[in-house]
Parts: sequence; structure tokens; C-alpha cells
Amino acid sequence: MKSATTRRRVAVVLAAALGAAGLAACSTESGTDPGTYTWWDPYPQHEVGSAWAQRVDTCGEQAGVTIDRTAYDTTALTNQALLAGQEGNAPDVILLDNPAVSTLAEAGMLTTMSEFGLDTARFDRNLIAAGELDGETYGIPIGANTLALYYNQDILDAAGVDPASITDWASLNTALAQVKDAGKRPITFSAIGTEEGSFQFLPWFWGSGAELTELDSPQAVEALRLWTDWVTDGTAPNSVITNSQNTTWEEFLTGEFGFAENGTWQINSAAQAGFPTGIVQIPARDGGVAPTPTGGEFITVPVQSDTGRYDTTKQVLECMTTPEGLVQTGTTFAYYIPSTAQGQEAILVEEPSLRPWVDAVRSAKGRTSDNLGTDYPKISEAMWTAVQKALSGAASPAEALAEAQAQAESTTGG
Repeated sequence: MKSATTRRRVAVVLAAALGAAGLAACSTESGTDPGTYTWWDPYPQHEVGSAWAQRVDTCGEQAGVTIDRTAYDTTALTNQALLAGQEGNAPDVILLDNPAVSTLAEAGMLTTMSEFGLDTARFDRNLIAAGELDGETYGIPIGANTLALYYNQDILDAAGVDPASITDWASLNTALAQVKDAGKRPITFSAIGTEEGSFQFLPWFWGSGAELTELDSPQAVEALRLWTDWVTDGTAPNSVITNSQNTTWEEFLTGEFGFAENGTWQINSAAQAGFPTGIVQIPARDGGVAPTPTGGEFITVPVQSDTGRYDTTKQVLECMTTPEGLVQTGTTFAYYIPSTAQGQEAILVEEPSLRPWVDAVRSAKGRTSDNLGTDYPKISEAMWTAVQKALSGAASPAEALAEAQAQAESTTGG
């Protein structure tokens, strides 16, 4: 989940002004030109002529068509997609942030992969689950990013901490205490009251054994107490309450923190830091690796009145998701791990240093997995609200999560 594209999921009801803007932005309606296929993605930073744009164009050329690509900000993209579905002029392909797949699927906009005829068996089961709803798969991941604990090697060396010793919460707390005793700041993370805060809390939540259908379980309370204790005793700074993931990273780059929770998208920045860095997997409470949430986009295929277009669209998607294609996507963005075992092994040949991130992605979990679908954003908001209340001292972890569970039940009907 890239900080720059992480947003709260927007309401389905769209403003009239947005609708007008959306119609202006959609330059080609599907079906108006059999030799042109429309493609929407959330990468406006990758302009015409960029490596990403060339990747898309090449797959179109291999399928014998021209790709008409339009890029939107992530939030605008979901809005525009819903509007296009209502207007009946959806593009041939949309790349969506994975939690938004359920939104469009539930609206009846997307073709299932089985109807489309695309075999999804080669994609990692834990990754493709984020595109599933009620037993059907509505998209395929072009790659994934996730979270781990970056560390400052100089600080850990001075504090006598061996990163390999961090295997559970107890050993992590020991390491944090050693960093604190050495006169450095132990850890920073993002607990902001947005989806970013939930994204960063989920490894600890899931790592405790908690489930999103029961926000107030004893395990969930233990996870929130861990964070609350860190803020209360100075292990983590008070700034985590308002930190975005980018702000957290900026804190880490000061060289004052032993650890920072952050994502694959910081790989290049970490390599350019003014100190040696490394990562360890976020540990589960009782040992092993905690499930971390997956970020990243899914390729989805909106329903078309002319189903004959699907054959060519399928060729484009297959081109994008060959092992070589997934590696090209991963290296183009510098923070995506391929979503198939073959793709992962191929990228490790080029970049062996990505091994810890490949391992992290293999144990990661989709936020909408467990068939949460469109309930997830409501649950997430209740969860990040609880985190904010507990870290600010407005409520105890148990009280905050009890309120969160009641809020989630009232909004989801569960």
C-alpha cells in the first residue's frame, strides 16, 4: 500500500460535478473503435513515454490493438469507475487498489475471471484472495507490496541487538529496550486516523490471533495494548498518532530511530539513507511471522456489452502477468513483488536482496479476505478510531475496541 495512493474508500453516490469531470476524462468509450482498447490505472505520476506506459503499450501491440490509457488518482479512479458503470461506458481494463475490487464487484460492474476465461491458479492464493467476493474472483494482482520493520544497523550494533533474535513480541520488546538504554529512540510507525493507520496496525492485530469480525477479542486488546504501552513509556513517539507512513519514514531517515514499520515502496530510499539499513519480518505475538496486509493493484475487467472484446483483453492481461511481465512491473515500480511463484523466483535472480520482501509477501493477507468485501472499510474505520482513542488516552484499549466492535456491527449489519 503506497502512502501516496492510500485513501479512504469513497461513497458510491457521486457529485454531479465529479460526473461531468469523469465524462470529460474518459476519452474513448469501449466499443467505439475495435482497434482501440481503453485502460484506466491509478498512476498519474507515470506519464506518456514512461517505462510503465511503454509496458502497457507493448502488451497492446502484442495483442494487435492500441491502448488508450487514462491515469487517475486512486480515489478519483474508484469514483470514475462507478460513474462509468452507471453510464454504460466502462473501459476495457481498470487497475484498482485491491480493497476497491469488492466495491465494483458488488455494484455488478466486473466480469468474473471464470466468465472471462482466465486461469487464476498460478497466482499466490493469499494474494488473489483480496480480489474475491462470495466465491468468485474478480481480478488478478499485478504484484503486491506489504510491511516489515526497517532497522538502522548502526543503532542496533551500538545497542547490542542482533536482528535475527527478534522472533516474537517478547524478543522485540527486549530489542527496543536495548535501543532505548543506548540513548536512541526505539521505534516509530503510523497510527494516523485513516486507512494508513489500520494498514500499519493489522500485522499486530492479526499477529495476536485476532480477526476483523471480532475487534474486541482478548487478542485484539492485547495488540492495541502493545502499541499503547509503547507510546506511554516512550518506546514510540507521540507523533505516531498523526504520522502518515511518509512522515514515519522521514522520522526514520533522521537516523535517530532503531526501527520503523514501513513498506516495500521504501526500498530505494532505504538504500540511499545515510546509514546502513535492513529489515526483519514483523513478528507474531508467540513467534513466527505475523500476517501483514497486502497493498497493490488488481487488473479487473468491467462488463462489456460486446463480449467479443474479451478475447483481446485476455491477451493483454496475459502479457502483463507472464513471469517476465510481472518482473518488469516489479522493477518499474521498485516496490512490487510479483504475484506468482515463478515471477518471484525470476525477480530474485535480478534482485537477490528482495528475498526478505518476497518472504513477507508470501505470508501476507488481503484486507478484504475472509469474504469481508465492502464491509472492510467500515470495520477499518472503527478500528483506526479505536487505535486513536487508546493511543491518545481517551479510552483504554479494551474500552476503545468494545466501542469499535459496536460501531462495526451497526454499520455492517453484522
